[in-house]
Amino acid sequence: MNSFERSSGYCAIVAGVAGFLYSASFVLVARSNASLGAGLAGFFLLLGAINSIQALSALYRRTREVDAGFALTALLFGFGGAFGAALHGAYDLANVIHPPTAAATDFASAMDPRGVATFGLAGLALLTFSRLIQKGTVLPRGLATLGYISGVLLILTYLGRLIVLDANSLLLLAPAGLEGFIVNPVWYVWLGLALIRGRRA
Repeated sequence: MNSFERSSGYCAIVAGVAGFLYSASFVLVARSNASLGAGLAGFFLLLGAINSIQALSALYRRTREVDAGFALTALLFGFGGAFGAALHGAYDLANVIHPPTAAATDFASAMDPRGVATFGLAGLALLTFSRLIQKGTVLPRGLATLGYISGVLLILTYLGRLIVLDANSLLLLAPAGLEGFIVNPVWYVWLGLALIRGRRA
């Protein structure tokens, strides 16, 4: 068994669990304690992003046999999304631990404006990887189907944050809630289990 793939599988599972906990912190904990919710959300976003980098690297190694060019493109989208999400999470966490003294503004964060990396680039990565999984034979085909759904929901979440902006709008809550609580965590955990089990015959 390839130790890198096994390690990457565990990273994928951590990324999936962290993604669920990020959503729970952002939506549920923040309702009762805004500061605690923001701090936990920032931590789990950072944790998930860091672990997703290795998970997506292992996915790249699997899918480059199908089409090396598109696999590299997917990896770069994924790395951009994970790096942006890590900066986003670290930025939020730092502001909770040491609140800024300046008055708050409604400007979009320069680290990851409206989630362009966290949601937009990550969605493009999943759509591209899902196409490669579908065409290949080294990962379950169902992972591709779920990846397509996840990619679309991520992009809709970004567009909702960019255009709608109202946090209580169903146009934003529906894709973000479905993606954050169910689809993305399940996709990462499934990917992790597939990597741990090794290559399919």
